[in-house]
Amino acid sequence: MTLSALGCHPLSVMTALTVQDTVGVTSVLAVDADCVEDQARTLLGDMPVAAFKTGLLGSIENIAVIAGIVADYPALPLIVDPVLASGRGDELADDEMIAGLRALLLPVATILTPNSLEARRLVHRSGGIDEGDDERQCSLADCAQRLLDLGCRNVLLTGTHADTERVINTLYRQGVGLVRSDAWERLPGSYHGSGCTLASAIAAKLACALAVEDAVAAAQDYTWRALAAGFRPGMGQFIPDRFFASRRRRALLDD
Repeated sequence: MTLSALGCHPLSVMTALTVQDTVGVTSVLAVDADCVEDQARTLLGDMPVAAFKTGLLGSIENIAVIAGIVADYPALPLIVDPVLASGRGDELADDEMIAGLRALLLPVATILTPNSLEARRLVHRSGGIDEGDDERQCSLADCAQRLLDLGCRNVLLTGTHADTERVINTLYRQGVGLVRSDAWERLPGSYHGSGCTLASAIAAKLACALAVEDAVAAAQDYTWRALAAGFRPGMGQFIPDRFFASRRRRALLDD
């Protein structure tokens, strides 16, 4: 929905099937890796693609297949959204998958978009923190640098899980360090898909040939507006309204 709202034509490759609602994820079934590769190769043989974006990957075998596919398109941006757990904490990636992400996808990622919990988990499992240390002892700036050291060209650390008055998102770049820091009003409630929306918006902006810093700025603005217009259709979290702009235009026309 985010990609469509931002003028892109998304091509979906199913990597996992989930049983979930707005409350949480009950179970995950990984799609067979051969099927994942067949889906992707079939689409890539038919249509030009401007960017790759990953989310819930399902298995280490899928991660290996995806790494092989993106390696054939080194000029295209790769946006890695490390979906390690659901909003309420349901596990969506085990240690083997995290190791696969670090070894196979992070070194070729144009931008990685973890929240603070995901960043610390990625760094901790990499051995970047002594095993006896608490993961929380790693500052977010240190986490970002260690993730850059793994090969990511850019890391956008999102602050939705931090205990701060405003949500602070910080972009770091390999060889540069801190590039930009943006503070956003912290909205009430909990949202299902906020991180996915942000990563997809970045993918859309990169697909439209924006520079990484400009893509991150525009994607944050879009995501905050989608969250501010969010709604609660079920008994769990709020849902971002990815088509908020279209609804507003329609409302103006109706008036």
